[in-house]
Amino acid sequence: MRKLYFLLPGTDGKFACGGLWAELKTVHLVQQICSAEVVTYRQREQDKLFLDDLLKQPKLDDVIFVISWGFDIAKLVTKLKSYNVVYHAHSTGYKFQIPASIPIMAVSRNTMGYWGQQSPNSLIYYLPNQISNEFQNFHLERDIDVLVQARKSSEYLIKELIPSLQQQCQVCVVESYVEDLPGLFNRAKVYLYDSAEYWAQQRVSEGFGLQPMEALACGCQVFSSVNGGLSDYLDPGFNCYKIAGYSQEYDIQRIMKLLNHPTSLGLSEEFFVEHRTENIIQRLQVILDQLNDFFDHKAHHPNNIKGLSRRRIVKLLTQRIFGKLKKKYF
Repeated sequence: MRKLYFLLPGTDGKFACGGLWAELKTVHLVQQICSAEVVTYRQREQDKLFLDDLLKQPKLDDVIFVISWGFDIAKLVTKLKSYNVVYHAHSTGYKFQIPASIPIMAVSRNTMGYWGQQSPNSLIYYLPNQISNEFQNFHLERDIDVLVQARKSSEYLIKELIPSLQQQCQVCVVESYVEDLPGLFNRAKVYLYDSAEYWAQQRVSEGFGLQPMEALACGCQVFSSVNGGLSDYLDPGFNCYKIAGYSQEYDIQRIMKLLNHPTSLGLSEEFFVEHRTENIIQRLQVILDQLNDFFDHKAHHPNNIKGLSRRRIVKLLTQRIFGKLKKKYF
């Protein structure tokens, strides 16, 4: 089993975000199967390897580099073209191409489908993000009516819906890092999440959207957008409600109805099993075994399947049109 190096620009400060925490969780899970380590490549950090230093070492054919930071992928693909590389795909829409020599692990089926179309000759695997076991319903008294985290929230949510709700119920707006997020979710009756506007501005997709699922696991009623990876598991009308539904008045009506007449979601633990530690480790074992087999094969065999380049698509389309004309007129 090859050692895995997870490449990150850094692990603190400006790099702190949900994607970083998700990647660090993946490193921890992989370490339960084989040797794995974080390597930084933008900033040097104490007790961590730095990529440029690592690449000076000989015999790196027995390691796998895992890349994930969307804005840096194109440069890393070029820099690591002679090594064994896996792309751990979160968001989509960065407009780079992944060669068939680089397998892809997608955190959502939405992302997997995107790369299934964009890179049809790559090996592609589904590796869902982990929902830690501390995210569960403690069945405590909930003293927060509506909870929302300001980061990634739409202008509508912050400037229109929330001020209106504050006139009718207890609203908590979180604007900084929360140490005990499971505890906070267990205090809230309703959780609001609306990230479509944020990701539209970034021009990339919501890769997975951990927090609505974490809120569901803690027993919150969730009002959310269903863009990108959120569509993997959110089912409006059945396990959540669609936020920004037609009018502000209708959103308020639905939220206040839930607050005044609480109903149980009735979500069983089976709903979350796919994202719990045991299942992900089992999937990782299968995926890592297959990745090692692939890199053994790649070392002795070239890629010989025609790719789906723009030029080839034009050629295929031209052939198709010509074939139709030939049948019609000849």
